[in-house]
Amino acid sequence: MDPARSAALQVALGQPATIIAGATLPPFFHQLYFWEPQPPAKLGRDGHPATGLGLIPDLGLPRRMWAGGRLAFDTPMMAGEPAHKTTTIDSVTRKDGRTGPLGFVTLRHKIVQNGRVCVTESQDLVYREDLSSDAPSPAAPIARRDEDLCRTVHFDSTLLFRYSALTFNGHRIHYDLDYARDVEGYAGLVTHGPLLAQHLILLATEQLGTLRTFSFRATAPLMHFEAADLCWCADGTMWVRGPDGRQCMQAQAS
Repeated sequence: MDPARSAALQVALGQPATIIAGATLPPFFHQLYFWEPQPPAKLGRDGHPATGLGLIPDLGLPRRMWAGGRLAFDTPMMAGEPAHKTTTIDSVTRKDGRTGPLGFVTLRHKIVQNGRVCVTESQDLVYREDLSSDAPSPAAPIARRDEDLCRTVHFDSTLLFRYSALTFNGHRIHYDLDYARDVEGYAGLVTHGPLLAQHLILLATEQLGTLRTFSFRATAPLMHFEAADLCWCADGTMWVRGPDGRQCMQAQAS
């Protein structure tokens, strides 16, 4: 677990680079590791690894989104030590939604270091059809305003690019504005769901001291030019509120 990657994320997030070999990694920083690079021939049009060639089956739905997940942090991970990750498919389902067919894939990851399970993670992926001109736009939920603590964070194309590079995420919605706007119909570059979750996790760790579990669900996209409010309640309920009051993510920490 190369400490340089984690230190680079700290800097990208505007924090001092404190992680060195032997230091404890912050929760969710494992997203920077366990890359599985694929050659160009095995990538989809969106720059992400193509489905049907590896673990995830081809559902015939080209638009991909990391919709949420559930994590259990059992043992802190240490920088500078080897670790092993195992991934299996929990479920694959296909349903019809208001905007067309949807494919749901849940992956289960287990990360072991020094013979101990450190992180168990369920990752929910959603696959959609291309947008049609007459497709209705789903309404975003309105976020609560009764938080006990609110912290505003800002995003831009540089941060999204750096996070994509650190996580080896080739998904073009995060760095190719023309693709994000003209092909997938977004107003701008899409802020990574796990980047929003990482901000919430760091805030939860500040409040709780030790984070045991965290779950999150993306409810609306946040664009790269938008600021977001990270909201915390004393019961561990959290959410991300966009500048227009919409809820972009909801979460629960303990």
